[in-house]
Amino acid sequence: MKPPAVFRLTPGKRVLFLTKDPELIRRQIRGELDLRMRDLSVDDLLDDVNTDVMTPAWVCFQYRPEDIAREAYAGLIADGERLIPRDALKNGGFEVIVSGYRKGTGSSRETAVQAEKYCGIRLAIAASFAPIHARNNINQGVLMAGHDVLLRLQDGEGVPLQEFLRGHDPITRLIIAHGGLFPFAKALEAGRVELPPLTTGPRPMTMGEKILARHVLGAENAFVKPGDAVLVEVDGGYSHDFTSAQVHYFLQQEYGPDYRLRHPERFAAFEDHLVYADQVARFRPFLGQVETMRRLQREFQRHATVGDFLTRDGVSPGICHEVAREKLVSPGDFIQATDSHTCMGGCNNALAWGVGATEYANLIKSGFTLVEVPESIRFELVGELADTVTAKDVMLYVLLHFARRQLTLNRVMEFTGPGLRTLSMDERATLANMATECSARGAVVAADDETFAWIAAHRPGTDVAALAARAVAPDPDAEYAGGVHVIDLSSIRPMVADPGDPDRGIPSDPTNGAWVDELGEVPIDIAYGGSCTAGKMDDLAFYHRVVKEAVDHGRRVPERVSFLIQFGSETVERWARERGMVEDFERAGVRLIKPGCGACIGCGPGVSERPDQVTVSAINRNYKGRSGPGKLYLASPLTVAASAFAGRITAYRPGMFAG
Repeated sequence: MKPPAVFRLTPGKRVLFLTKDPELIRRQIRGELDLRMRDLSVDDLLDDVNTDVMTPAWVCFQYRPEDIAREAYAGLIADGERLIPRDALKNGGFEVIVSGYRKGTGSSRETAVQAEKYCGIRLAIAASFAPIHARNNINQGVLMAGHDVLLRLQDGEGVPLQEFLRGHDPITRLIIAHGGLFPFAKALEAGRVELPPLTTGPRPMTMGEKILARHVLGAENAFVKPGDAVLVEVDGGYSHDFTSAQVHYFLQQEYGPDYRLRHPERFAAFEDHLVYADQVARFRPFLGQVETMRRLQREFQRHATVGDFLTRDGVSPGICHEVAREKLVSPGDFIQATDSHTCMGGCNNALAWGVGATEYANLIKSGFTLVEVPESIRFELVGELADTVTAKDVMLYVLLHFARRQLTLNRVMEFTGPGLRTLSMDERATLANMATECSARGAVVAADDETFAWIAAHRPGTDVAALAARAVAPDPDAEYAGGVHVIDLSSIRPMVADPGDPDRGIPSDPTNGAWVDELGEVPIDIAYGGSCTAGKMDDLAFYHRVVKEAVDHGRRVPERVSFLIQFGSETVERWARERGMVEDFERAGVRLIKPGCGACIGCGPGVSERPDQVTVSAINRNYKGRSGPGKLYLASPLTVAASAFAGRITAYRPGMFAG
């Protein structure tokens, strides 16, 4: 449905303020209180309302938006209880929802927007929006604005649609005016929409800009600048068992049961997220829904004839992002997939980011997509990491010092500099992977000979010269709106992030492994190593370094601690077994798990089962409830392994088990 030319609040409809005071939310839901923006400040509102809060993993076991909406905000918990019970948002008569800064951080799941939209929400108000979530709002036809607009609306003023279009590129304005992506795409296909021409002339470009410029539809030797709206060809992408069913459903709804894709060979379906759902007690009531999602993904894969990375005999070939960089993503590629950690492909000198199910369905149908060229921020790496520090620590440092200040918000993070040569491809993958935790659009890592050699080693017969010819590097005078920041790798110390957000990093004291600031002594119940961020070969080598040293000194993991390591792919598992790592892990009392997302998505062994449990984990995000109800600290693979043996959070130090 197209939005009205002038937006007004509907008489009898309500505005829901997500306040930091839980009781105010409860009273609004019960119908006892109607707040006004004039009575509040932005500081009274919840910041970082993430998509896990809006639709936790178990809610995503549904694929029909109207069913998902019944459990809207199931992850918003206070004192152990939901603040917004089942059906409460839908039955509350709300049409506007209000929060603070960075609405929609976290996973790219479009279900978060669907949950609001199908409860009647027409307008989302926030001080800022995470980029993927903002795009999902646009694609679903939900309007967005700042708190000043709500002040006017609550004073009885009508706000012209043109004001909601302000700040957006010309094509995005057309999508908003049509009421969403599918109505716009159909109008475009029917010739009812005229796209604005690309007028940017020759200019120095960043790596991200160069990749997008190469992919502009119908143009050769194009140049782009931030803010340009362009239709670009997509080199590849993928969906997984949390999203494929909905992609299939949307394509059937919009284009009929016999829909066909333009370039099916470019895309793939992965089974990695739900493989171990049956091993999580709180998910067992939903296993019927999980099986439906798996069945529909298989149906989608057969119908659409996309690449098959589904389970065989119950075993997944690996986490989509890890396998994609091994098998699918090449330098200079533009990749789109239905997961926020799609950006991990940037380690291969590609540009990649996550999109919602609507956008993915539309782009795999047509082979191209709309992009507003994002700004960039560049990190020039110099020096070399200490032997006790990893790329995970680097990213926790970046989150603390740059993302927290919103310098990375909606920008492409580029990693360059001589320090890159000291980092393996697996460590570069960690840099790219956690761009989404920075609320960045994506990441691109500069290429070198190691890039091409690594890809060729994983793809026998690859032409290395052809890979090098496709690689991009920034022009010397390229403009970086976020600035160019030098990071001396030798100055980075092991980091740990407090529960709640990855940007709550605390550095360690390199002399004794203790933590600076207020962390203190933190006993742990679970140590988890795995996920796309920390299930790679190098990560297994980090875990093994600590484990080998421990077992050589007669140490085992304490009985009260569960130490789990999950392989990122079959390739990683095979590599670890060939090097004898598995025997040492087993001697130490480590539980090994076949490839999959597992505890990272809260859907496998390693999740906490009680609020009083404490986990130290090498995964990428630690939002409340992300991996069970307990407290979750983020750290590097070295810190996770060292903490497992110590029974408390501690940084790894060579010789720490000798005493």
